Amino acid sequence: MMPGHRSGRAARKRRKKQESITQSVSLSHQQQYVRLKTFLHQRGFTSALLQPARFTDTGRGLQALKTIKSGELIISLPESCLLTTSTVLNSYLGPYIKSWRPRISPLLALCVFLVCERHRGEASDWFPYIDVLPKTYTCPAYFSDDVMAVLPTSVQRKALDQREEVRGIHSSHLSLFRSLQPILSQPVEEVLTYEALRWAWCSVNTRSVFMSHPFSDFLFGQDVYALAPFLDLLNHRPDVQVKASFNEVSRCYEIRSVSGTLRYEQAFINYDSHDSQRLMMEYGFVASCNPNSVVYVDTDLLCDVLKADRGLDQKMKFLRENNFINNLTVSSEGPSWRLLTALRLMALPQTLYPQWKAVLLGQRVCEEREERSVRTVKTLCERILQDTHTALEKISLLQCVCPSLTEQLHVVEALRQEERCILGNCLKAMECSAEQQTPDELLSRQPDDADDNEDAVS
Repeated sequence: MMPGHRSGRAARKRRKKQESITQSVSLSHQQQYVRLKTFLHQRGFTSALLQPARFTDTGRGLQALKTIKSGELIISLPESCLLTTSTVLNSYLGPYIKSWRPRISPLLALCVFLVCERHRGEASDWFPYIDVLPKTYTCPAYFSDDVMAVLPTSVQRKALDQREEVRGIHSSHLSLFRSLQPILSQPVEEVLTYEALRWAWCSVNTRSVFMSHPFSDFLFGQDVYALAPFLDLLNHRPDVQVKASFNEVSRCYEIRSVSGTLRYEQAFINYDSHDSQRLMMEYGFVASCNPNSVVYVDTDLLCDVLKADRGLDQKMKFLRENNFINNLTVSSEGPSWRLLTALRLMALPQTLYPQWKAVLLGQRVCEEREERSVRTVKTLCERILQDTHTALEKISLLQCVCPSLTEQLHVVEALRQEERCILGNCLKAMECSAEQQTPDELLSRQPDDADDNEDAVS
C-alpha cells in the first residue's frame, strides 16, 4: 500500500506541475497567418525571431523562436506595414473624407476604413490583416446589461459611458455613412451598422500603438493612432519592460526588450502601469498578478457609510472643491494616502473647519480620530467585499444560463476575484499594522483642541 500511495502522490504532483506550466501551439502554419506573413513580407517585413502561437494562459500571442537578450530588438515594423489615417486619406475613401464637413476625427476615419475594407472581403488589400483581427471583443462597449450589472460600481458608470459613446458616434454620423453608398456593394444600412462600427472602434482602441502624426487639414483632433499588423499580437504583462517608439531614421515602429525573453517562451510587452479596471476598460482583459491593481471606493458608498455625520455634505463639497473626491483606493498593503487623508478630514467636526485644509496637506489628527478613520476603511472594505461575493454568485449563475456571455463574464469574474483578494489582504494588513503599533507611536499624535462628540460617525 505505501509504495503504491507514494507513486500515486508523485503522479499527482507531476500532473499538477504540468498543468501549471504554460503550453503553446504554433499558429504559423494556419492559412490566415501564412497570408499575413506574405502580406507583410511584400511590404518589407520579415521576422525570424517571433511566430504566432496559442498559449494556455493568455490565448493568442507571439512566441520567441530564440532567446531575446536585454536591449535586443523584438520587432521592427516598416512604416509601409502600418495602417494610419494617411492610409485612409490616400485610399478610395480619401475624397469622401476630405470633402466632408464638419471634419471627422482620426479615430472615426480609421473605423470607417476598417468596416469598408472588411466589407470588401478578399478584394481588400488589407484583408490578410483584417482576417486575423478578433471577430468580437470583451470591452465594455460589447457588454450586455446583465454583465454591466455585475461590474464594480466604481467602474460601472465608465463602462456604460463607453457603450453609449460608441452608440453616439454611430448615430451622429449617419449622414456621413450614407454619403459612402457609391463605394459600397450593399445598402449602407447593412454595412456601416452600429455593430460594425463597434467592432472597428474596439479594434482601433485595443490594438493600435501610439504614433504622433502631423496635423491634417482634413481631420479634426489629435492623430496618434497606428494599427500595427503582427506587432499587435504581442500581449501585455505588468512586470515586463520594453522601449517602444517610431524610429524616424529607419522609418519603422520598433520595440526593444529590456527584460529579455527565453527561447520558446511568449514575448510580452507592457501597455503601461495600468490597474485592472483600466486594462478592462481600454483593452478588454484583466492581467493576473498585477502589482498596479487597486480597489476603488465609490463616492456613493462613502456617503452611505458616513451618512450619520451631520456635516457630511459640507465635507464632501470641500473634498470636491480640493480635487480630493476621486481615486480613493485600497491596495493589498492597505488604504491609499488619499483615502486615509479624506477620512481623517471626515472625522473632524465642523468646529475645526480651519484645520480641514491642513489635514489635506498632511497634518496629523488625534489618535481617536485616526482610529475612527481606520474603522471607516475597514467598514468600506467589508461593504465592498460583501458586494463582490454577491456579484461572483450572480456571475456563476449567469455563466450557466447565458453561455453566450461566457467571455464577457470571464473578464468581469477575473476583476471581481482580484478585488476579493485585494480587499482580504488589505484587511489582514490593517490588522497586522494595528497589532504592531507601539504605545510610543500612539502617543506621538497631537490631540485636537475641540471636542468631536457632536459629529460622531457611525
